[in-house]
Amino acid sequence: MSQPPALEELQQARASSNGNNDGLEVLETREWLDSLDYVLAKGGPERAGRLLQQLQLHARRAAGVNLPFTATTPYQNTISVRAQAAFPGSQEMERRIKSLVRWNAMAMVVRANRVESGIGGHISTFASAATLYEVAFNHFLHARTEGGDRDVVYFQGHAAPGMYARAFLEGRLPKEKLENFRRELHQGGGLSSYPHPWLMPDFWEFPTVSMGLGPLQSIYHARFIKYLENRGLKTTTGGKVWAFLGDGEMDEPESLGSITLPSREKLDNLIWVINCNLQRLDGPVRGNGKIIQELEAIFRGAGWNVIKVIWGSDWDSLIQNDRDGLLVRRLGEITDGQFQKFFVESGAYFRQNLFGTDPRLLRMVERFSDEQLSRMRLGGHDPIKVHAAYKSAVEHVGAPTVVLAKTIKGYGLGEAGEGKNITHQQKKLNEDELRMFRSRFGIPIPDEQLHEAPFYRPADDSPEIRYMQDRRKQLGGYMPERKVRSQSIKPVSESHFEEFYKGTEGREVSTTMVFVRMLAKLLRDPEVGKLIVPIVPDEARTFGMEALFRQVGIYSSVGQLYEPVDMDTLLYYKESKDGQILEEGITEAGSISSFIAAGTAYSNHGINTIPFFIYYSMFGFQRIGDLIWAAADMRTRGFLLGGTAGRTTLAGEGLQHQDGHSHVLALPVPNLMAYDPAFAFEIAIIIQEGIKRMYVIGESIFYYLTVGNEPLPMPAMPDGPEVREGILKGMYLFKPSQKKDTKLQAQLFGSGAIMFEVLKAQEILESKFGVAANVWSVTSYKELYREGNDCERWNMLHPGETPKVPFVARKLRDTQGVLVAASDYMKVLPESIAQWMPRTLVALGTDGFGRSEGRTALRDFFEVDSKHIVLATLSALAREKKIEAKVIQQAIKDLGINPEKANPAVS
Repeated sequence: MSQPPALEELQQARASSNGNNDGLEVLETREWLDSLDYVLAKGGPERAGRLLQQLQLHARRAAGVNLPFTATTPYQNTISVRAQAAFPGSQEMERRIKSLVRWNAMAMVVRANRVESGIGGHISTFASAATLYEVAFNHFLHARTEGGDRDVVYFQGHAAPGMYARAFLEGRLPKEKLENFRRELHQGGGLSSYPHPWLMPDFWEFPTVSMGLGPLQSIYHARFIKYLENRGLKTTTGGKVWAFLGDGEMDEPESLGSITLPSREKLDNLIWVINCNLQRLDGPVRGNGKIIQELEAIFRGAGWNVIKVIWGSDWDSLIQNDRDGLLVRRLGEITDGQFQKFFVESGAYFRQNLFGTDPRLLRMVERFSDEQLSRMRLGGHDPIKVHAAYKSAVEHVGAPTVVLAKTIKGYGLGEAGEGKNITHQQKKLNEDELRMFRSRFGIPIPDEQLHEAPFYRPADDSPEIRYMQDRRKQLGGYMPERKVRSQSIKPVSESHFEEFYKGTEGREVSTTMVFVRMLAKLLRDPEVGKLIVPIVPDEARTFGMEALFRQVGIYSSVGQLYEPVDMDTLLYYKESKDGQILEEGITEAGSISSFIAAGTAYSNHGINTIPFFIYYSMFGFQRIGDLIWAAADMRTRGFLLGGTAGRTTLAGEGLQHQDGHSHVLALPVPNLMAYDPAFAFEIAIIIQEGIKRMYVIGESIFYYLTVGNEPLPMPAMPDGPEVREGILKGMYLFKPSQKKDTKLQAQLFGSGAIMFEVLKAQEILESKFGVAANVWSVTSYKELYREGNDCERWNMLHPGETPKVPFVARKLRDTQGVLVAASDYMKVLPESIAQWMPRTLVALGTDGFGRSEGRTALRDFFEVDSKHIVLATLSALAREKKIEAKVIQQAIKDLGINPEKANPAVS
């Protein structure tokens, strides 16, 4: 290689520098840059990269030069002008379409708030993200790929008006729907505020506006797709999972909490597009910092492919001619809060405050007018830059990709709110603002109609509509769109459950082990076995599931690259590429995201996977309730198993592990069936019915079952058809009293782990106090509560017809005696059905904090053991004047109860 031309100039400068180090440094820098350019021209980027690595290594070895660590690149576009792909469509046509979508999205929100002030809606998020979406819709988002697969898209919740506006232009949503935005109960129906599959089951797939949940779910969905492919349940066809997110949303811990998983799993089917408009609800995301640089460091450190889209094409010539890096350095110095100020000020202000810090920078923009400077586009608003980023993202192999696109919040709103801190709350525009918006985006609406903010859709044969339809046809159809793609499965054979009807003949076994045994049998079924997805957050051995390690294996995208330390044991830790168990590690949020991905595969992928997610019950509704609610909204199917459930079953674990409220927290979820079974046959009936309702009939419901780890003898299932009906509806008479010669009667209600305390109480009452007590098994207070309220509502609305009688009232109508319910949950749970009982209910429960103790001591402390059930029954009989107070006083002494002990509910 010949000597670079700057070298001779540098040697002369050194000879005549006379101590002028500044000028010398400039020339030295120029020499190195010229040399690097020469290597790039002759050897290419790979050779230049190797050379830079060698220089860095040499500097460290020879002179101890340690460069400061940085996980960021300069504040400029990742893809150079030279490397960006050519734009394949008509920029002008797509600009016109984008303008129409913008107008209708804005008009929808403005009109809704004129009809009813305060109805809400968001203009500014979509205004900033319109280019990000339109480039994706026109060129990348496949409703169906050539291989028969599809892309999966998590749309940013606050951008919903833009999706509605596009669907209106496509002819999928009538104008009347847009007029009823956020007024779904209006005549003719309307549009939900945000993406809600429960409310719009043919349109939305993922509820994303509870921020942070969309990013997390997209990660585990992309991984679940690989799981399906590696297990042979789905062919590999190149579909991508896209998630459109906001920079402010990244502050949610769920957003970034699992970002190492996709790089570890090499999920190159995952693409995040983060709209960095620098603004959240009340102000800048990072007023004193730079959110794009911060996110770049985080994602690069986590192993993602990061593509920054910061500057639009208007900046290309400036940055290319920035030979000494002065401009890029200056752009990197400016905080996001100051950039927001630039967006709302004049071109003159922009010139003076950005470029005015250095005469050389001012010379770079002297050919630009102030107006030109004020209209310099950012990368997220430039379809050429966005297209190049997306193309690079979909072609990247071996790692997930995040696109960090810089935009202006409220882009196009002008004085109404473009780039201002009030922008997120912007709901209304006056006529002048509408005129400005109309003119800026070229919407053909005359002045005299502007005050109405009318919707506008060109004719079906217009160039814009034809272009839109053609692009979506090329990409396989419309998006977003939700379809149930699966076929119903055949009913599961009764033979899988028959052994559980017989009981254990005195052998003690926990309900958790009953469930694991049942799961193992289902996994061996030739039809349904391959569809089952066991999910565990690092507690498989706790729940006695280690036998499944050998039976079906633990899923790993790379198999098992090591010899496990327990290889010589029968139940060693076995990972495999086609493993069936998702052992997620210590992440309940990640585990339930896998549950949701598996439980919605019937619609997203046409595969009836049946997830069984078992976890410490305390870490379910209390810890991940928002994700459970999202699962409900998403019409997820499957089984949640709350293991080691109840306040008193988990010996020794104490306050933060003991669950006395998950069934109370399950009450608000409308399509969740919640059960607290006590016996093996109850679990068998419930799971069999659940599979039938969800996967044979196809109902949009899912199940929550609590199971315990206390070994107990499982009884046989009583005879009679009313038992099966009662298990599913919520209660049945399990053990009638054998004592017939007494006037003292009681009806005892037990469930879950406390059922056996109730049975002990029945024996004590009969043998020591002469009370005939019937024992009822309450499998689901929630089902009884739901059905009772349904009857009440029907009766209120049909006053002239024969009233419906709630199931609880029908079952107890002919009973006698006092009513006492005991459970391992808060008293409010049994009290929820008290209104339909024929007499006053006495409820015993576990209100209060847990304790580190054994089961016996805990049940005594919370006053739900057999002796307190006996006491509650005798007290109720005394209130009815059936026995005297002295009987109770003596019982307290005989039973060893301390009447002065602290109240567990508040101690």
